[in-house]
Amino acid sequence: MVKKKNEMYEWIKALIGALAIAVIIRSFFFTPIVVDGASMNPTLQDQDRMIVTKIGEPKRFDIVVFHAPEGKDYIKRVIGLPGDRIEYKNDVLYINGKAYNEPYLEKYKKSLKDGGTLTDTFTLKETAVGSDTVPKDSLFVMGDNRRQSKDSRAIGAIPLKKVIGTTNVVYYPIKDIKIVND
Repeated sequence: MVKKKNEMYEWIKALIGALAIAVIIRSFFFTPIVVDGASMNPTLQDQDRMIVTKIGEPKRFDIVVFHAPEGKDYIKRVIGLPGDRIEYKNDVLYINGKAYNEPYLEKYKKSLKDGGTLTDTFTLKETAVGSDTVPKDSLFVMGDNRRQSKDSRAIGAIPLKKVIGTTNVVYYPIKDIKIVND
């Protein structure tokens, strides 16, 4: 009888320990997320399941998950860092006056049947950000599906404190498992 109680106690301790470790990992290091919508097409698909890494600061062109103003979590690509001047002209991204290639958009640009641009011309001041530069401690983010993305152009700069983390690992559906590269 004593042996059974000791064995049961050991199992309970092991389960509580495993649960505590899982909570710590999910709270401070990694968490799953489900892509909701088409704003990151063709890079990510609706209902893709991804792992969000909560370690480190986001870098330019990272895919980030953040708490949006509507109380939802959004997934978008970092285009501008604090202090950057952002401009689009003729479907070309300019950051601080320098043209940047966006290889993750090439496939989508080639698929445009109307011959138009993927990203309309704008300056940062003309967006919801309303200033010449990305504000301190904030990011300018955009969805890869530029024609159908509610992003910093409409909701403004994203405070770094609202960023949950970065993501680039799709783990479900199994046939689409991949690491998303820039």
